[in-house]
Amino acid sequence: MSKIKLRPLDDRVVVQPLQAEERTAGGIVLPDSAKEKPQRGTVVAVGPGRLLDNGKRGELSVQEGDEVIYGKYGGSDIKVSGQEVKILRESDILAKVVK
Repeated sequence: MSKIKLRPLDDRVVVQPLQAEERTAGGIVLPDSAKEKPQRGTVVAVGPGRLLDNGKRGELSVQEGDEVIYGKYGGSDIKVSGQEVKILRESDILAKVVK
């Protein structure tokens, strides 16, 4: 994947969604209409953090390269340089996948 030329603002994160499953566990091929929206992806860019009341920036708990799980309908889907990405607030991220 090439480097995305986006700089998210505040506590926003740009996520590259993982591909939807092509087959079920039993081996049945799924048509596009039956595929579920992915809820997992890789962080490709992070903002500087939310501006706090004291004038400092709050540190984000995710960084580039982290694999995360997010809500099914959270964030905004956009296309940048021919790639589908999702822009989320850090609070829309449910969990970080630990490997």
